[in-house]
Amino acid sequence: MHYRPLVLLMLLWLSSQCTFAQEIPSQFSHDPWDGLLNRFVHLENSGRASRVDYAALKGERQELKAYLDRIATVTREDFDHWPLNEQLAFLINAYNAWTVELILSEYPGIDSIRDIGFLPGAPWRKDLVELFGEQVSLDDVEHGMIRGWDRYQDPRIHFAVNCAAIGCPALSNEAYIGASLQTQLERNISLFLEDRSRNYLDGDRLMISPIFRWYGEDFERGWMGYDSVAEFLGVYADALGLSQAQAQRLINGDLGIRFSRYDWRLNSVD
Repeated sequence: MHYRPLVLLMLLWLSSQCTFAQEIPSQFSHDPWDGLLNRFVHLENSGRASRVDYAALKGERQELKAYLDRIATVTREDFDHWPLNEQLAFLINAYNAWTVELILSEYPGIDSIRDIGFLPGAPWRKDLVELFGEQVSLDDVEHGMIRGWDRYQDPRIHFAVNCAAIGCPALSNEAYIGASLQTQLERNISLFLEDRSRNYLDGDRLMISPIFRWYGEDFERGWMGYDSVAEFLGVYADALGLSQAQAQRLINGDLGIRFSRYDWRLNSVD
């Protein structure tokens, strides 16, 4: 049985509520970031992957820094009065833009984001992000805020935040905005699961990205009523190329799950 029509109806209702909320004028424009993404992010495989022209983007670094400076002017008090979709879009954009800035600070001398720093996880633990009057790390933004505040609880964020690696879900060529966020997140997860280099059926087992292992708990918190990775994936059986019978076996635990390799190489065009 396919459950996705029910999910789409629920998302449509949620989007209608968020559209009503978006009648409140946006307090922050992501147009500068959107323009940079449009110019320097190149989609591949029908949008299932993307590459970044860091060499060309480095020439526009001041434009990126101006956007990051504007992010730093937002106060936590103002932020907390925004609709939740606008909050989440802001945090995702902040994470992605600061990740690009981090890469540019080292490019072209790296082949992977993991080449930055000396210790494992160093790029994500460096206090480089200016946000809400503090210096915080990328980990703080993703795990402390997006995942940690318990106000969003949407596992699809893992297909929007980008770690500058080929194995990561594609960096979008457009900024996230509150009014369109639900549509953007739904598009991202579908495109990612359609990528047969990362998610595919191998005999009697389903090979999926290790993202589902690293953040498995986020798919077990009842988003849209689903309490496991298998149930979540069952919603997107079409994107995974599964038949109805295979999807039901997955949900029942009769179709094995294994994790594919993660490609940490830099998502650069060169």
